[in-house]
Amino acid sequence: MNDHDDPTVHVRYLVDDVQAAVDFYTTHLGFTLGTNFPPAFADVRRGNLRLLLSGPQSSAGRPMPDGRTPQPGGWNRIHLVVDDIEAESARLRAAGVTFRNEVITGPGGRQTVFDDPAGNPVELFQPARP
Repeated sequence: MNDHDDPTVHVRYLVDDVQAAVDFYTTHLGFTLGTNFPPAFADVRRGNLRLLLSGPQSSAGRPMPDGRTPQPGGWNRIHLVVDDIEAESARLRAAGVTFRNEVITGPGGRQTVFDDPAGNPVELFQPARP
């Protein structure tokens, strides 16, 4: 494959439960389901972001030659831009989503990080207004 003009960004997330991840991203974050092969794999899309959800049974979840096993979590994350971070945070908290922090403000805008069902982080970001 050599399609350098494809605007799709592909991000792989390791998850514990593919169906729980599909439900989370489609219910709470506006993603649509692409392929679905639970319990091993599914992909969901939002705009030009394709999130590959790989369960323990997927090829991406297999142990490495040195014995390490890929696992969900960490701090690398997808970054979703929103217009009203307070409203989005409140909506997700009301739905029982677990946040890692409160909304913080930096020079580029405001952000907060929450976990998907497998512990993978997702960032909401509201750009600073000039």
